[in-house]
Amino acid sequence: MTIEHRSNVLIIGSGAAGLTCALQLAEHFSIDLLCKGDLSDSATFYAQGGIAAVLDEHDSIESHVDDTLKAGAGLCNKETVQYTVENSKEAIQSLIDHGVNFSRNKEPQQGSSNYHLTREGGHSHRRIIHAADATGKAVQNTLCQAVIDSPKIKIFENYNAIDLVTTHTLGIIGETNQCRGAYALNRKTQQVESFSAQFVVLATGGASKVYLYTSNPDISSGDGIAMAWRSGCRVANLEFNQFHPTCLFHSKAHSFLVTEALRGEGAILKLPNGERFMPRFDQRAELAPRDIVARAIDHEIKRLGVDCVYLDISHKDPEFIRSHFPTIYKRLLSLDIDITKEPIPVVPAAHYTCGGVVVDNNSTTDLKNLYAIGEVAFTGLHGANRMASNSLLECVVFAKAAADSIIAQKSNTQTNSIQIPDWDESQVSDSDEEVVVSHNWHELRHLMWNYVGIVRTTKRLERAQRRIQLLKQEVKDYYSNFTVTSDLLELRNLITVAELIIECAMRRKESRGLHYSLDYPSSETEECSDTILTSVN
Repeated sequence: MTIEHRSNVLIIGSGAAGLTCALQLAEHFSIDLLCKGDLSDSATFYAQGGIAAVLDEHDSIESHVDDTLKAGAGLCNKETVQYTVENSKEAIQSLIDHGVNFSRNKEPQQGSSNYHLTREGGHSHRRIIHAADATGKAVQNTLCQAVIDSPKIKIFENYNAIDLVTTHTLGIIGETNQCRGAYALNRKTQQVESFSAQFVVLATGGASKVYLYTSNPDISSGDGIAMAWRSGCRVANLEFNQFHPTCLFHSKAHSFLVTEALRGEGAILKLPNGERFMPRFDQRAELAPRDIVARAIDHEIKRLGVDCVYLDISHKDPEFIRSHFPTIYKRLLSLDIDITKEPIPVVPAAHYTCGGVVVDNNSTTDLKNLYAIGEVAFTGLHGANRMASNSLLECVVFAKAAADSIIAQKSNTQTNSIQIPDWDESQVSDSDEEVVVSHNWHELRHLMWNYVGIVRTTKRLERAQRRIQLLKQEVKDYYSNFTVTSDLLELRNLITVAELIIECAMRRKESRGLHYSLDYPSSETEECSDTILTSVN
């Protein structure tokens, strides 16, 4: 018999978005918080740079909005951008109130809140508030402690969400389809359990694990996007996968991100011979938006046939480097790289999923009582290219929006009386062919990197699409016959997301932002539209 859990609100994901939403709701509802790994295991934890917000009197909402629109290459929803930026100061204050210890200026600055603000690519002002070079870690640890201290939030660690439960999947057809919970695999017991709730919030992060090289943790396997799609929700703009320009290239340190804040403080990109190259690609040089910098690095690596390029901040004062970037300094020193004396070998890597599940400014999806917040969601904020440090801002702002929407329905909240059926394992068996999963996983990530990466062509996309269809059928057959495992669930979701990424990419007959096609090298028009896919499920 399947173990069943009941609450008012089920939140799937424990990054900045999920934790913020849980804390906003805890005064009003019982919360079940589902974590794929440990409570602190999220992409938020690894974010180095900071959070963009208008906190200085020399900055303005108009300027932050304008910078975001420019970085988004004509695809941002201006209303959403305005809403997000207008709420940026309140979002930062909420984190400060929880106890996040942001870095301060050593000396008081006129017209400043006295928090140290740095600048990153695409920004016209210093507006990035940060906690040294480990902002995500500071935010994650602070919010985790607040969640642990809350008596209304029940934490479930090491659970893989499998699928959403809706009224239609329960056979209740004569009403608007609505979400009523989810099935999840308890990774410790290897048993499937059910979670019944009146409201479900997806905060599962992005899908960068679909690529061979990524800065993201292993949990970023597109689970929320795939589950929402299977439940009938629209998705949009999944062709826009942001590749962070500077991930460490080192055999002993995979997925280590080298923050953009280094470039904001004067770091220079160089070829192996020491030549600076970014001014040849953009007048903003190293401070150009990420898509431009990533393509420039990719171009130079392929042109020269080298493994990497180099990021050099050694011309700055050593004490300045150590005090502003202590985490990076110590980590690289442990790998025998002294950034006060020598450059850092770097390559681009998949970093952020700009598209996702379509939501409005209340974070509501197409499925009643289902919300999506953070990287899993498509809000319209990022357009064709996310501007640096707008992601954590989006997490906090839209987590609060989702919480406000749910709280507004409090008077209608009752104990969820719908019984979720037991998970049916009567027709499956344990597999003795796990190698099939690992081989397909390996092939998927390679073909996405080679054919659907930083630079694309129609032939590459078609080749990837044909192979994805074969992988999809193989995994479908495997899923139908064998007991679910964590690796199988992630592979199933990644194949779904890969298929959606390729479909979105094939529909866009132009190059814009993060989507660059050699067959369509220029933007069609200034007025362009989002790529929206409608689920047939």
